[in-house]
Amino acid sequence: MRRSLVAANWKMNGSREFITELLGAMLKRLDVAATETDILVCPPAPYYDLCAGMLEGSAVKLGAQNAHEAQSGAFTGEIAANMLTDFDVSMVILGHSERRSDGETDEQVAHKCAAVLAQGMLPIVCVGETLQEREAGQAESVVKRQLGAVLDHCGIEALAEAVIAYEPVWAIGTGETATPEQAQQMHAFIRGTVAQQSGHSAAKMRILYGGSVNAGNAAALFAQEDIDGGLVGGASLKPDEFITICESVSK
Repeated sequence: MRRSLVAANWKMNGSREFITELLGAMLKRLDVAATETDILVCPPAPYYDLCAGMLEGSAVKLGAQNAHEAQSGAFTGEIAANMLTDFDVSMVILGHSERRSDGETDEQVAHKCAAVLAQGMLPIVCVGETLQEREAGQAESVVKRQLGAVLDHCGIEALAEAVIAYEPVWAIGTGETATPEQAQQMHAFIRGTVAQQSGHSAAKMRILYGGSVNAGNAAALFAQEDIDGGLVGGASLKPDEFITICESVSK
């Protein structure tokens, strides 16, 4: 049986004071919730060390928001996957729609995925369509293309360990959310696409929903057969709301 996962993507938000208060307010109750659900917090890069210290001895895990595919080199401002291991990072978000919209390609995401796996961390590979693509009937073909790049480069067995996050671009930060039925349909499509190559990998792979997840809609989304948790943005900056979302997984 797949173990659920809820990941907090704090994006480019916070300060040392804010994050200390935020994570401190979350930890006690999140440790309890983490007995049944994997819980991950992904702070901005300058605060990895701060969060790693606060999470020491906790069941809550530290994640990163991105990684570069090279181990070192003249890549100003980038962070190599091997550098993240110094902070006990366990999972890395890759291919988020906000990065794809700035020009990150399917091929770059695939190479980053391989780099993260090579360091013993798990990638959270984001896939999803824009509103224009959905209205044009291209949602499944877009997601299949994005997923296919990772499959082709990393191999089917890598997908068994990886996490896929379906994030319809039209529902990120807009307050709009895919209905539980819409989300389940795409999650089932993703699992079915992987199952064409390996039923074992498809059954083991976790698929998260990301797109304006909040305390009000989390339980209905997580009740769907192929939704194994959530990639949470804005709501993860509110301690009580994020805790409610995490607790919704096991209900």
